[in-house]
Amino acid sequence: MERFFAYNYAGPPFVLGSAQHIAAILALLALNLVLLRLRGETESLRRCVRTALAIIVWVDEALWHLWNAYHDAWAANFMLPLQLCSMLIWLSGVALLTRNRTLHELIYLLGVPAAFQYLLTPDLGTYGFPHFRYFQTYISHGLLLTTGLYLTFVEGMRPTWRSVLRVAIGINLVMLFMYPLNRLLGSNYLLINYKPASASILDLFPPWPAYILYMEAIGLLSVLLLMIPFARPARSVPS
Repeated sequence: MERFFAYNYAGPPFVLGSAQHIAAILALLALNLVLLRLRGETESLRRCVRTALAIIVWVDEALWHLWNAYHDAWAANFMLPLQLCSMLIWLSGVALLTRNRTLHELIYLLGVPAAFQYLLTPDLGTYGFPHFRYFQTYISHGLLLTTGLYLTFVEGMRPTWRSVLRVAIGINLVMLFMYPLNRLLGSNYLLINYKPASASILDLFPPWPAYILYMEAIGLLSVLLLMIPFARPARSVPS
């Protein structure tokens, strides 16, 4: 158990594309396929599932903060829930319990692509299977993605093109607020003050601030792809 929660982990590191990576993705895929079968089930059963998912995601994220605090590794410049995924992970529990439309829009249009990208290329470093951090990462980000898909395709909540506009305006307002806060804290929440030190897709883009425009373009493309299932077919013109 001590090794499971160790800060200086001596076990096998996480490797992209390894068996432990593929296994986690397959487990998440299986979970979502099972949950999709709840479509059309009773509200009482679906409410129990939503509540269970909310509790799991909140407990999992709280344990991440407690683990860092226990090892004196918690700091305001990188542990506040101000990164996109961390914000939406906490909000996903609220969305599951309330089925709030605005939260659903945020989680489906922003959380699903952000979580998907992170699950494909997680920044786990030395914390491979079976370390606590390995499980914590895939539970938190996996359930963020699951929440967006579950509320959309099981609970029947639907984004609209107005949703896209609201989400675009909202995230840009948050970015405007985050830049001075990052300067104050010495942080880089939302990655808008500078490129991360670790290798990332941002390395392909021009220096600050131009790379932010590329981030926005990628985000817009992701949103448009997620709107494809809800695009209305063109009406045929009567002859």
